[in-house]
Amino acid sequence: MPLLEVHSLNAFYGKAQVLRNVSIAVSEGEAVAVLGPNGAGKTTLLNSICGFVKVEGRIVFGGKDITSLKPHERIRLGIAISPEGRRLFPEMSVEDNLLIAGSPDKLDFLYSLFPNLREKRKEKAKNLSGGEQQMIAIARALMLEPKLLLLDEPSMGLAPIVVESIAERIETIKDELGISILLVEQNTQMAFDVADRFYILASGQIVREGSIEDMEEIEQEYFG
Repeated sequence: MPLLEVHSLNAFYGKAQVLRNVSIAVSEGEAVAVLGPNGAGKTTLLNSICGFVKVEGRIVFGGKDITSLKPHERIRLGIAISPEGRRLFPEMSVEDNLLIAGSPDKLDFLYSLFPNLREKRKEKAKNLSGGEQQMIAIARALMLEPKLLLLDEPSMGLAPIVVESIAERIETIKDELGISILLVEQNTQMAFDVADRFYILASGQIVREGSIEDMEEIEQEYFG
């Protein structure tokens, strides 16, 4: 049984409909990528799963219908997000950004996963590089001990070598921690590196899905 099931989801901002009849699934220990152009509705899909957006349809997590649950109730069940743009507290230290989300006893483990953060734990978040800030955002989500980690454009604005490093950490999170991943990306190379399966979202609808091997065949069609 999938860990996450999204059934016939329609999502709205006010009267504007953003998602139309979207259905996806993520199994335990699986990484799934949602790809597509800007404005396709990828971030709205993640926000819908988190409970931030008005929706019609069903969202099932761990066999439980969570469609009507509030965001904090979904967090307690095991859903965490590293949001687009990172949304850190720039004037606070790296460590304080992490402690907002969880207890100090988790820090040593996260610093072993992201050793750069241990070295700079007392520095203000705004003084770190873009890649290090992205690591903070992912580590903060892991402080919640999720079963499902939602990642919104973790490669955004980063140099290719930094993207490669982030992808390696995401693979570790999936393979060694057994945390399921739902990755929203425009960077197809990161998706190839991390994901087992993909969906392509365009104009608020799922237009293709398949394995990463399938993705290699149709990349040119959608991403040119």
